[in-house]
Amino acid sequence: MNKTITVIPGDGIGPEVIQSAIKVLDTVASNFNHQFKYQYAKLGGVAIDEDGTPLPQETVDLSKKSDGVLLGAVGGPKWDTLPGHMRPEKGLLGIRKALNLYANLRPVTAYKALIDASTLKREVVEDVDLMIVRELTGGLYFGEPSERRTEADGEAVVDTLYYKKSEIERIVRQAFELARLRRKKVTSVDKANVLESSRLWREVAEAIGKEYPDIELEHMLVDNAAMQLIRNPKQFDVVVTENMFGDILSDEASMLTGSLGMLPSASVSGDGPGLYEPIHGSAPDIAGQNKANPLATISSVAMLLRYSFEMIEEADAVDQAVTEVLEAGYRTGDIAQQGEQVLTTEEMTEKVIERIQLVVTN
Repeated sequence: MNKTITVIPGDGIGPEVIQSAIKVLDTVASNFNHQFKYQYAKLGGVAIDEDGTPLPQETVDLSKKSDGVLLGAVGGPKWDTLPGHMRPEKGLLGIRKALNLYANLRPVTAYKALIDASTLKREVVEDVDLMIVRELTGGLYFGEPSERRTEADGEAVVDTLYYKKSEIERIVRQAFELARLRRKKVTSVDKANVLESSRLWREVAEAIGKEYPDIELEHMLVDNAAMQLIRNPKQFDVVVTENMFGDILSDEASMLTGSLGMLPSASVSGDGPGLYEPIHGSAPDIAGQNKANPLATISSVAMLLRYSFEMIEEADAVDQAVTEVLEAGYRTGDIAQQGEQVLTTEEMTEKVIERIQLVVTN
């Protein structure tokens, strides 16, 4: 099978972890008789420096013509003083909007080999397996007016939380469809005791839930959800919520695994290419030092294979390889305990590639 992938290395450690991802994709291609064509594009800080915009039109055009998009990471303190419309993160929001990527899927799996890397007790973290489904193209991050000073002295600002009923319906339905493939429970997270947008969200979730009588639906206020993720994360199966709440909760949930460097994500639409990226940042403090953990990006490759290419066997092989590498005791610095050997980015990548080849031959 032939597939075209738009590769966006991004900033900081992005190019390093993307290089790992390409090596894994090449391994999959050679072992499963596929051909992957890569077309490279710019986004974020590097695009600002070279093209004067966080999202060049060429990047949008290449992405739309591809079968999937693979992104490293964007941003860094170098660009923190730029005005809002020129920040690297605007490029990320822009590509999501341009590709209509309304659903962000963030699996949170507690690897048995990494239980002790979490700051939570073993009995709390063990066997955690949940999926956070975050609405990605509405809410506060896209509302207008935004970033506008409302008084001449700059003492007040306005941000607008805006949702259409149709936007809520499609993301909630996505969550119910995913729950059917998992443990058949959806937790809809909102702030319906305060926000009108959340009251609409809850009404829509109730209506959609009636279409799925085989799925359990519960509602949870976002502050309680934040507490329950730490107190009893095993109660969750599929969590669906709006843009900002999902952004915050998924980063919180990442610590169940012990490191942001372990969590992949997929941003998908009803049609067209999906975008796959680790949820960690660009980590400029370790950029270029061969220290970055590539596993979240490699796991994002598995999601690309699974959701965009429907290469289930190939995706399973990558996921199994990551699990086996961790069970064998291999670690990068962010997940290593005292006394454990620390591998470089390149060394960890090679260990995963070796395991993929073993998985295939066995």
